[in-house]
Amino acid sequence: MPLKIADKVSLNIHDLAFGGEGVGRIDDFVVFVPFVIVGETVEVEITEVKKNFARAKLLRVITPSPERVTPECRYFTQCGGCQYQHIEYAAQLRFKHKQIADLFERFGKISREAVAPVIPCPSPYGYRNRIMIRSQWNGPAKKLVIGFIRADNNFVEDIEECKIAEPAISEQIKHVRANPPPKGGIKFVLRIPPEGWDVPPDSFFQNNFSLLPKLVETVRGFLKSSGTKHLVDLYCGVGFFGIEMADTVESFVGVELDQLAIKSARKNAEARKITNGEFIPAAVEEILPELLQKFSPAATTVILDPPRKGCWPETLQLLRETRPAQVIYVSCHPATMARDLNILCADGVFELARVQPLDMFPQTQHVECVADLRAGQNLPSRAGSIQTGESHGN
Repeated sequence: MPLKIADKVSLNIHDLAFGGEGVGRIDDFVVFVPFVIVGETVEVEITEVKKNFARAKLLRVITPSPERVTPECRYFTQCGGCQYQHIEYAAQLRFKHKQIADLFERFGKISREAVAPVIPCPSPYGYRNRIMIRSQWNGPAKKLVIGFIRADNNFVEDIEECKIAEPAISEQIKHVRANPPPKGGIKFVLRIPPEGWDVPPDSFFQNNFSLLPKLVETVRGFLKSSGTKHLVDLYCGVGFFGIEMADTVESFVGVELDQLAIKSARKNAEARKITNGEFIPAAVEEILPELLQKFSPAATTVILDPPRKGCWPETLQLLRETRPAQVIYVSCHPATMARDLNILCADGVFELARVQPLDMFPQTQHVECVADLRAGQNLPSRAGSIQTGESHGN
């Protein structure tokens, strides 16, 4: 039946798509709706109609899932930061595992059997050590609001606390509200510095301290199992992985374009008396050929921890051509990761041994993944050109 905006319909939810929206159907026409759970029957109002799908907002839950719980945050469904607070935590992990396996199978042509169960976070709430809030002038209310972008539009939801942030961050929010800026359009980055690490204000550091040891343990386990002697840490930031893995290899080098981050990486290594590595300020795609000639590929592991958009095609092609013994790919965006792994593994140049997801972002659609790739066997010394096909996940 044709759908129109403002139509009210009942849906049976049969899947939860990557991004957090539930999937229902009217005949064969897909309707996406947030804040629902697989197995629920819900009443929704159509808000957008496209050629192949529609979007709707939830009006009421007719038949709730037994895995539905009461959200801890009073702003949930209004604030756009969380998508899953209505879902029991064990079920969140199960849904995330399925979403990752689906993405890898569809976009990466990777067997879902390679994806391990998601490692849970010991603190599903109160874990974020960094957030960004905004100020915005609310004309109709004639007041300045401070908070996060809403789930349903680009306006700011006024908030006094954040339940997924560490309590000290919520105290910082109160301080900003008590000392508001003079106008809207101002962003505030609130963070708790990692103990023992020098991190510039705008440089990246993992935002979940409670699961960080498991992330290190995962990368270390993959690295040790390869038996390589040298490590090239690309997009190294303040040197976290290189420094944490320094005792596992004979030598390492970290590469990062952010020069302030490189200065901090050198300070962090010096503070730990680590002398078997160096940090280079450079664009990855420019310095990589030189680095991969410096070490024997058969004895080298490359760690990739790129931005959410993934790796440059030139970087992936260089890795295919030089074929280090191992590539460990760390990403918080499974879709771009699946795309890049598909390129690396094309024609058997690399083989995916395992993907380990870690729930670094409970209550949200996001999840961290670590992939262990090994150089394929019995291949010519230089891989031929590849066809990457359609780019997915951007």
